[in-house]
Amino acid sequence: MYNQYYGRTTMNPSIIASANGDVTGDGVPDTVYLTGTKTPDSPFIQNITLVIQDGRTGGVSRVPLRENAGYNPVLYLGDFTGNRVNDILISINSGGSGAYTYDYVYSFINHNPEILFDYNTYNEQYQYEVIYQDNYKVKVISKSNNQTYFIDISTRDPEYLNGIYQANGKLKSPVTGFVNALSGLYPVDFDWNGVCELLAYQKVAGLYNADALGYVMNTLGWKNNRFALQNQYLAIFGS
Repeated sequence: MYNQYYGRTTMNPSIIASANGDVTGDGVPDTVYLTGTKTPDSPFIQNITLVIQDGRTGGVSRVPLRENAGYNPVLYLGDFTGNRVNDILISINSGGSGAYTYDYVYSFINHNPEILFDYNTYNEQYQYEVIYQDNYKVKVISKSNNQTYFIDISTRDPEYLNGIYQANGKLKSPVTGFVNALSGLYPVDFDWNGVCELLAYQKVAGLYNADALGYVMNTLGWKNNRFALQNQYLAIFGS
């Protein structure tokens, strides 16, 4: 079967990523795939679907993803909850100018697909304010945990600063920036106990998206049946 997408022809689904490990909890390794339809002459992939083949029975289960099109889909198996059974991490690049990612973590114990992490829920929970201050400072407020950070931008290009500040370091007018939605989610076992945490990246931008000031980096660990914030860092870009 062939489908039309913006004038281009897409082919039948194919395997675009795979991994092996026990995700059902029966102790037998399963095979986990991402399938999708590739676009000729383009890295864009549509209809990305999670597929699990049971290692014991050979039965196949398919789990549709809500956001199922993008670039460079990544599949990772690891224990995120501490139950010694692999969970399934999926990350898809949006390809947009904001470099957003569509990220999910699924549990598949007893063949029951349960979503443990959803990028939309994360983006709704972790909100920020970015406010330029006098004397070449930018204040970043993390609303979810009521933390405030300051970025010194005094070493930025003088032409950039002159557009924002008077000669005495006072703002010419109020200026705000923004923090992008989730743009990278990585599994990391910080304490080497066999259980992975999630490291989430969000870009801090100034006057426009390409005016990158740094990254908010949130470490999330499984607690009370959800991913909770463990640590938060603000990584600053050099001038």
